[in-house]
Order: sequence, then C-alpha cells, then structure tokens
Amino acid sequence: MRDSEAQGHWRLIEFPTIEQFEGCLTFLEGARLVPFEIKRVYYIYSVPLGAMRSGHAHRNLKQVLVPVAGSFNVVLDNGSRKETITLAQPHVGLSVSKMVWRRIEAFSSGAVCVVLASTHYDEADYIRNYDDFIAEAKLR
Repeated sequence: MRDSEAQGHWRLIEFPTIEQFEGCLTFLEGARLVPFEIKRVYYIYSVPLGAMRSGHAHRNLKQVLVPVAGSFNVVLDNGSRKETITLAQPHVGLSVSKMVWRRIEAFSSGAVCVVLASTHYDEADYIRNYDDFIAEAKLR
C-alpha cells in the first residue's frame, strides 16, 4: 500500500533545509515531499496555555502538521495504537493519514502549527465523537 493510500498511520517527514549565514529556508512540495497534492493550508496560533485543539478524525482527509514556530504535542490514535509525538523543529512535519483520531496539546508560547490538507473543507468528513470513531475504525 502506498503511503498516500494508507489509513490509520502516521510518520515524521524531514523536509530539506538550506542553511546559510543569513538564516535557514525549508521547503515543502505537494505530491513530492508531502505525500499528496495540497488542496488547503491553514494554521493554528495564539492557543491559550493549557488549551487543546482538534479532538477528531477524518474519513478521507490526509494532513501534514508542521511546527513553524514553537512546539506542541500531537496525540494520535488509530483504534489499536496510540502515540504522542512532540513537534518542535520547523523542518520536521507529521504526516497523518485518514482514520486517525488526533488531538493537539501542550502548545508552547508563540507556537504556530501549519496544516497542509489533501482535500478542501468538508464537514461530512469529520468524525467528532470518539466512540463513533472507534466503531467506524473497527469496520475498516
């Protein structure tokens, strides 16, 4: 199964970085460095201390989360495996396939999470109740 077709999986991606005296440049390319064509980009920032984001899964959407500033934890669950990953380097992103419950927490002050998405926004793609997610994950 190709990475772009996998479900219930996640992995870290290290993006190429050009380091120079004047600073660093990291680049991302859809369908090359990111395992899908990018259809949407959004970012999460100004998260209050102790607040949590996400708390849902997607039926079809795939994402890459990139900590362009600061750090945060991503709690992942595919119904049979759970893992918490800390993202703190702007050249390392987290690829999350469809059918993974995710929660983003422990944002550092000034943290910015850029999210690259494989589809346009579709509310019907969201699973917002954890018990519903577990039941649907078992069927797949």
